[in-house]
Amino acid sequence: MTAELPSHFPAEVLEQRAAQQRERIQHSVDELKSSLRETIRQRLDVEGYLRHRIWRLVAVAAVLALAGGYGTAAIFSRR
Repeated sequence: MTAELPSHFPAEVLEQRAAQQRERIQHSVDELKSSLRETIRQRLDVEGYLRHRIWRLVAVAAVLALAGGYGTAAIFSRR
């Protein structure tokens, strides 16, 4: 991606273009970092995860408790 630039461009113009490109790159990197931080923060939010899935967790805990109760009762009952 090399663009042929005439050799008669003044150094000031080239320096200005380089500075603008650096600013654009820095802005893009900053946006990427902030979006990654937000994504990571959302993925690691345990309270939010539990808040949205509380009924599933309660149902799983109830099924496990029921199965454990039947298993324990089977151990101590004689048939």
